[in-house]
Amino acid sequence: MKSENTLILPGGYCDSKLTYSRFKTREIQIGDTPMGGNNPIRIQSMTTIDTMDTIGSVEQTIRMVEAGCEYVRITAPSIKEAENLGKIKSELRKRGYNVPLVADIHFTPNAAEVAARLIEKVRVNPGNYADKKKFDQIEYTDLAYQAELDRIYKKFAPLVGICKEYGTAMRIGTNHGSLSDRIMSRYGDTPEGMVESAMEFIRICEDLSFHNLCVSMKSSNPLVMVQAYRLLVERMVAENMNYPLHLGVTEAGDGEDGRIKSAVGIGTLLEDGLGDTVRVSLTEEPEKEAPVAQALVNRYSTRKKELESSSQREIITLTTGVATKPYISEEVNNFVGGAMVPRVIIDISTKNLKDPFILSDVGYKYDAINDKYHMGDQSVDFVYLEDALPSFTMPGNLKQLYNYSTWLGLDSKNNIHPVFTLSEYNAAELKDSALNIIRVTNDCIDSSDFENLEVDKTIVFLLETSHLHGMADQRQFFANLQEIGINNPVIIRRTYKAEDFQGPIGDIMNPEEPISKIQLYAATDLGALLIDGLGSGIWIDSPATPTDKLASISFGILQATRSRISKTEYISCPSCGRTLFDLQETTQMIRSRTNHLKGLKIGIMGCIVNGPGEMADADYGYVGAGPDKITLYRGQEVVKKNVSSINALDELINIIKSDGLWIEENIIE
Repeated sequence: MKSENTLILPGGYCDSKLTYSRFKTREIQIGDTPMGGNNPIRIQSMTTIDTMDTIGSVEQTIRMVEAGCEYVRITAPSIKEAENLGKIKSELRKRGYNVPLVADIHFTPNAAEVAARLIEKVRVNPGNYADKKKFDQIEYTDLAYQAELDRIYKKFAPLVGICKEYGTAMRIGTNHGSLSDRIMSRYGDTPEGMVESAMEFIRICEDLSFHNLCVSMKSSNPLVMVQAYRLLVERMVAENMNYPLHLGVTEAGDGEDGRIKSAVGIGTLLEDGLGDTVRVSLTEEPEKEAPVAQALVNRYSTRKKELESSSQREIITLTTGVATKPYISEEVNNFVGGAMVPRVIIDISTKNLKDPFILSDVGYKYDAINDKYHMGDQSVDFVYLEDALPSFTMPGNLKQLYNYSTWLGLDSKNNIHPVFTLSEYNAAELKDSALNIIRVTNDCIDSSDFENLEVDKTIVFLLETSHLHGMADQRQFFANLQEIGINNPVIIRRTYKAEDFQGPIGDIMNPEEPISKIQLYAATDLGALLIDGLGSGIWIDSPATPTDKLASISFGILQATRSRISKTEYISCPSCGRTLFDLQETTQMIRSRTNHLKGLKIGIMGCIVNGPGEMADADYGYVGAGPDKITLYRGQEVVKKNVSSINALDELINIIKSDGLWIEENIIE
């Protein structure tokens, strides 16, 4: 029950925002693989095979374990599947695999009670374990609300008792999209509602002296997910709790988008030392999830030791506290800052600057016949040329950046702007009348050059870092600017050397296109700032990465942080034993016909569990309703039921057209 003592972490929701350390959680026992405490961050995933297919489930589980999974979750939608978990476990043990199994439970308490006697852990979703979701708005008095809590206590207590008796662990897994009508009615569709949904169940566990549990706060929206986990930690600490955290962005999707969205949410929390186990939810084979999760987690396995052994100075802070709030900048001459979307800069200085076709990599397709360029929704805003001069005319909408010494010698400076060091800017007699970009680090704040800087409305800071804990270093720069009253725009630059991400994570896309760690690292480092409203632009500097990939990753990060929308967003679940169609194939089919609908969010769910609730903020939904049957949604409203899968996509497009949101694709050859 709630303690009278209210505790507060120094970092608010983490130990510190300046010095990396993992938030110390309670160790819990899950089979022979404990979680939390001083244990490493664990990797897990979920099977996609029908749970009644014992051998298929066993063989897929083995593939997942060999890919790096330390826990494997399997759906148990009814008692028969729960009972079959025992057979799957027995066969795994016969084959020499001792991996802890987790039963995934949603609407069936009796299945949870069966599973808890057979395997190492059960996951319950408090939004639908003891409640029904009808999207009803209900007015509760305090007395009536307490009566509902009493009802939940009675329904949930038997499972807790079984878990105590059998030594079974539990995850209380809140999902943004499946909050109960009761929670929604009192708290709304908010991170606070997510946290309270879990805390109600945690308090029951505490009252029954059961502590072998972990908690998750999942959402398909990384902003909501991050806010919910942070609030959960604050709330737990205030009530003298420190249960382990299971991190994940649910329904992240597939390919690059799924990896970037996952890294924005999971990586942001890992940067501040939060998280004891990670599941990356991709609409791909489950064994492809583990290497992505491992790549995210591995950055932090030695982070504290590296920081302690390095000679780097402490992160400079001018503030009395470090609770950075969103950084509101002034707009600089319609270029960057203010209410404008974050800008994208790409370095093309090493490219063939005699060939206008190279600009296709940054979103400008050259039409040689008509001698003009075609822009798209993912055309970058600035290109950096360092000291190299192109021999062709640049597009009028593309701004060029040069080192100050080169810019100074140019005859024409139209649409061309200088990049200074701080000392160069202070010494310069000639500056651009419209835009001057100054390279800085957080360490500069403590320098005489920064003290002597005459700030005007043409200055944009280009924020760099070489600190091992670079995200925290750059985050503190924004807090320092706020402390001294400067509100010029800040473009965030992160530089990655080839050795930072040697080779691919593993074959996690297909044999022809392995994905580099640059997606995950950049999405973590830049996304963690953007998600908090910090930054007016981004610049990913990675000479070993193809230019078109850098542009794609940049726009993907902005999309995932909801700070600049440039494409359709797909909220697709990773599939499981409940799925009623081939999710990977269906997602690609839907993407192929709708990926030009900029800003539209389409949910693609394998079953009703991951249906209207889980795709909480999707505009439209495509949900499996039975064999060869699809139900189509507008938001959370059913529009058409039991549509044949052959016709379902056409019907979905017709619904979008009837709402006036369809546009014909403009294909540029």
